[in-house]
Amino acid sequence: MIEVNLMETEMQASGKVLLTQRVKFSQGEIHIIEERCKQCRLCIELCPKEVLQESEKVNGKGYHPPEVVEGPEKGKTCVACGFCEVACPEYAIWVEEKKKMLQGMEIYGKNSLNR
Repeated sequence: MIEVNLMETEMQASGKVLLTQRVKFSQGEIHIIEERCKQCRLCIELCPKEVLQESEKVNGKGYHPPEVVEGPEKGKTCVACGFCEVACPEYAIWVEEKKKMLQGMEIYGKNSLNR
């Protein structure tokens, strides 16, 4: 979820209008119940941000469960889309959504009200 809200307008002494926006975006924290996993790989294949990979670990059933490999510098960050949890036939994975706020996207322009 990406949501942009115009929060505030300020008039600067130079006659420029400063628009400050607050931007919301979702990130997810992935939880895996390794003992439930049967290595179907649906979560790995369906992840749009490629933050899951097959682990080297072996669970009690002899399968390799997924592991999280986030790399924010490479654009690999969970966006809490939920594809992995919907696809998992064993209910072994779920995502907890975390909302973040960024403030400060500044837009400068001339003041059309005071000419």
